[in-house]
Amino acid sequence: MNFQRGRTREEPEINLIPMIDVLLVILIFMMVTTTYAKFSELQINLPQASGEQNAAQANQINVSVDASEHYAVNNAVTPFSDVDLLAQALRKAAGDQKDPTIIINADAKAPHQSVINIMEAARIDGYSRITFTTSRK
Repeated sequence: MNFQRGRTREEPEINLIPMIDVLLVILIFMMVTTTYAKFSELQINLPQASGEQNAAQANQINVSVDASEHYAVNNAVTPFSDVDLLAQALRKAAGDQKDPTIIINADAKAPHQSVINIMEAARIDGYSRITFTTSRK
């Protein structure tokens, strides 16, 4: 028996406004809580390459290391037993120069630790200007 003969049945409808409100709240929450990496906050001096030769070569110390961890300071073979000995060799090569540029010539197959040893020796002596040489292919 159909007691609701004259009544039309209401169609169910989906109200989109509350759903949009919830999505906007989620979007605002995500925008507020997300952290963005800001590369401008990092102060990095990127290496630059040019084909020009630097004119100021009097204030430089060349330190070389090969794949078998043999060190040379200004083309003089330097035995390595610890970083302090390498720092003394740098100090001797610098003489009376104030903050010379340490040029690291490392073999491509040289261990990473050997380059770190040179950088640590320069830090011990208070030399802050360090550069690396590369070759063009």
